[in-house]
Amino acid sequence: QVQLVESGGGLVQAGGSLRLSCAASGRTFSDYSMGWFRQAPGREREFVAAISWRAGSTYHADSVKGRFTISRDIAKSTVYLQMNSLKPEDTAVYYCAASARTWGLTVKSIYDHWGQGTQVTVSS
Repeated sequence: QVQLVESGGGLVQAGGSLRLSCAASGRTFSDYSMGWFRQAPGREREFVAAISWRAGSTYHADSVKGRFTISRDIAKSTVYLQMNSLKPEDTAVYYCAASARTWGLTVKSIYDHWGQGTQVTVSS
């Protein structure tokens, strides 16, 4: 079992930056691929970014490519999402997730463990 705790959300003006963190505990962190998803009110939860456990390959949604960057610190069992040039449409609850797989990481159904989420609000 893996426990995930997100932090770093908050209120920021458009054009600003935030860094989200997701601390993992329970199982060996390096055995899991990690993903970030977000869900805005009235919308489906959508893929934002992922990093595979084996090679550390990263994937980013087109909507955030060039602005957001996923990374991990295996020694700290933590995955990060650096968010720059934030836009009002980035406003959502951001969730961290873990999966034992290394493929299909853009699909939320392959993730076995989820955090409680952290709110990100971007004002215009």
